[in-house]
Amino acid sequence: MGGQFSPATASRHRRQAATKHGASRRDGGYRRTPRRRPAPALLTEFYLWTSFGGVLGGIFAGLLAPYLFNRTYEYPILVVAALLALPGALNGQLRQFLWRIWPAFVVIAAALMQPLLDVHVDERAALPLQLGLVLLVAWMLLQRRDPARLAALAVCGLVITGVWQPGLNVIETTRSFFGVHRVADINGGTHRLLYHGTTIHGAQHVRDADGTPVAGRPEPLTYYYFGGPISDAVAAARAAQSGLKSVAAVGLGAGSLACHRHDGENWTFFEIDPEVVRLARDPAMFSFLSSCAPAAPIVLGDARLTLAGSNHQQFDLIVLDAFSSDAIPTHLLTREALRGYLARLSPHGTIVMHISNRHMELAKVVAAIGSAEGLVTFVKADGKASQFVTDFHAAALVAVLARNEADLGPLPATEGWRKTDAGTVVAWTDDYSDIIGAIVRKKLAK
Repeated sequence: MGGQFSPATASRHRRQAATKHGASRRDGGYRRTPRRRPAPALLTEFYLWTSFGGVLGGIFAGLLAPYLFNRTYEYPILVVAALLALPGALNGQLRQFLWRIWPAFVVIAAALMQPLLDVHVDERAALPLQLGLVLLVAWMLLQRRDPARLAALAVCGLVITGVWQPGLNVIETTRSFFGVHRVADINGGTHRLLYHGTTIHGAQHVRDADGTPVAGRPEPLTYYYFGGPISDAVAAARAAQSGLKSVAAVGLGAGSLACHRHDGENWTFFEIDPEVVRLARDPAMFSFLSSCAPAAPIVLGDARLTLAGSNHQQFDLIVLDAFSSDAIPTHLLTREALRGYLARLSPHGTIVMHISNRHMELAKVVAAIGSAEGLVTFVKADGKASQFVTDFHAAALVAVLARNEADLGPLPATEGWRKTDAGTVVAWTDDYSDIIGAIVRKKLAK
């Protein structure tokens, strides 16, 4: 056969040539990337500058962005910048590049026009918007070999999901070191909600269906509605002690708990986030505090420290409402923290913990730390609140701890409350916590 290829060999060479030719046409800048790598002698400088860029990014995201942005814009900016850093994204002339990213200009222009036109997307637009996003994702898959067009479509998706939220009329968005808070009207403007990320931290009925403002003392909603587990626990503590003199509430939210206060009771709120305090104190946002506890002091700072340093004050009731977000402050749920609360609790006082959480089972954790400190624990899972979209009542999981069962008053005999033990769960301490175990218990319980 001297010098000739067999049919199989010829076929293989044709496939290799076609593959090489196709890769050359498709990849463009990808083929040039290896040639741009730093020389071995410059590797130290290369990694130094890489680290320096990471430091600058950390400073921007951690220190500057919370003051420059009212939302976490740095993350979508980083996603788009990463797409534009792909090889080939900036190839060609400026006119060609602008043509590749034209969808981003259209969507950004529409978003900028929305406040001027005062356009709000109601609930009926939810399905069309979702279908549009599905089509957008399909378009992104088709354009995945063009980094510039893919980045532009990513901008479209991020802007659409951030600006147009059916049924949600955002009144104010603010950001602090602790996260992003939004005040928004929903249900046609009848109710106002406070969001921290995706977690609701309070709701108020602000207008009737005809648009008439609601007057008078506001009624607590969400987890705090009258007749819910938190309401049960406050009422039981009041009955057991023939009235409450001093109450400490850790976690302010919209201020809903203030409207469980009775005349003559001294309530003190402990809150770590100054932006939450500002929103709750503003009657134009929420009127729980201004209507129900206008003179209640608010202590700013980490509640474990500020509560411990509250001038040796004794509280008849301590309400801990800090565990409903996705990331919980575990340092408030340890044996050492509980000892600090007990040091500020009156001899027959009770501790109420609101432990509703989407991802973690915390009832056994509370029972474990309570048992370790010689306390009894009763827990109730709300089974009545199931129509949030109509009555804005949210189902709460609440634990109550006391030095003995008699201090709980009528609570042990109240429907739904049950004495709880820790089982095999070990009490959390400042040196030990088992977040994974809490997540697994929650998932297995579903």
